[in-house]
Amino acid sequence: MSPISALSPFKLTSSSEALEAAARWAKGQALAYASVSDPVGPWYEAALPGRQAFCMRDVAHMSAGAAVLGLGAHTKNMLTKFAEHISESKDWCTYWEITKDGLPCPDDYTSDDDFWYNLPANFDVVDCCYRQYLWSGDLDYLNDERFLAFYERSLNDYVRRWDRDGDGIPDHVKGEGRRGIASYVEDSLTPRVGGDLVAAQYGAYAAYSAIASLRGEYDKAAHYMALAERLQRRFDAEWWSEAEQRFSAAILQDGRYHTDYYLSAHYMPVYFGLISSGEKRRLAVQDIIRNGVSNVEEMSHLPDIYYAAGEKEAAYRAILTLCDEGTERREYPEVSYSVIGNMVTGLLGVRPYADQQLIEIAPQLPDGVNWVRAEGIAMLNNTLLVEVRDGRIAVTNQQGPVIHVRIGDKRVSLAEREAFSA
Repeated sequence: MSPISALSPFKLTSSSEALEAAARWAKGQALAYASVSDPVGPWYEAALPGRQAFCMRDVAHMSAGAAVLGLGAHTKNMLTKFAEHISESKDWCTYWEITKDGLPCPDDYTSDDDFWYNLPANFDVVDCCYRQYLWSGDLDYLNDERFLAFYERSLNDYVRRWDRDGDGIPDHVKGEGRRGIASYVEDSLTPRVGGDLVAAQYGAYAAYSAIASLRGEYDKAAHYMALAERLQRRFDAEWWSEAEQRFSAAILQDGRYHTDYYLSAHYMPVYFGLISSGEKRRLAVQDIIRNGVSNVEEMSHLPDIYYAAGEKEAAYRAILTLCDEGTERREYPEVSYSVIGNMVTGLLGVRPYADQQLIEIAPQLPDGVNWVRAEGIAMLNNTLLVEVRDGRIAVTNQQGPVIHVRIGDKRVSLAEREAFSA
């Protein structure tokens, strides 16, 4: 794999030496996994190091960090490969993991009848495609026939094929082995449905509703939003345990709800925004803080979840822990990409909305960090500099067309090399 560190001008400086060191390490580590010289096309490693491959779950989560670093074309190429390989012979799955040569990874795939697959994956990719559109403004995410076919197949044929009990949610039947696992949790519990599966399906419905609306397909948009809202209501009503004061994590094979803490099946409903009640979301986040995670892949999701919940101190601690040289397996690719993404979208609170040509900034600096400055942020067709210092926010359109910036109740338009402070 060829290093392409010159590809990204991203640089973060801060009053915190620990944060600066974390940013330097994360950028170097992330870019070391990126390549443009292999048969598959532009890609970055998004799986177990050494496999020379990328898997659906990892790419979907790593995409924000990749976008910050200017690797949007890499992400788009990988998402396109997933979209291209959805097929009826695989029961509307695609390849869970693809190698640098553009082939299904032999660690996970033997034939169309025998392959590893986590059922949240199709939904995760649909949600990721919409987020990549918002970040980049690339209309292919709205109009490319390969993506459109993947969205439609995933939210219709795929759901029908894997929904064996007719409730509208895919499920796993014990005895099917690695084909069609109903959660991202990969252990011996083998539930019929995981909470993370419901969360990802909700995210996909909401994302495709937004895509349809942007395409002017308003009836379709209303249909998929209704499906998303139905899932949300069902989850709130059927999965909440009043006695435990937490959402169940899974439905077991015998139909019982599993209320013990179950890692991603508990934190993905927060990650995808499935939980509508503010109080229940607060309790869910406290559950995550209290119970923690079991490996570094799961830990890499914590900053996303904590920033979304306004838990800025916990998010910052998670970022520094992920980058600590003493953290086991910190070289796992998802770690460095998650750190870079969260430094921009969480710590600095920079969020793009391509449909409005708008960038929103709402920082969450922790106590004791007086200032953070990030330059070379790739977003829309621009390169941005954002600095937060002593409660004030400054943003510069370093390169690119006019963009709109919203900071609190203030909104301005910035041409190239123009700056604004609030």
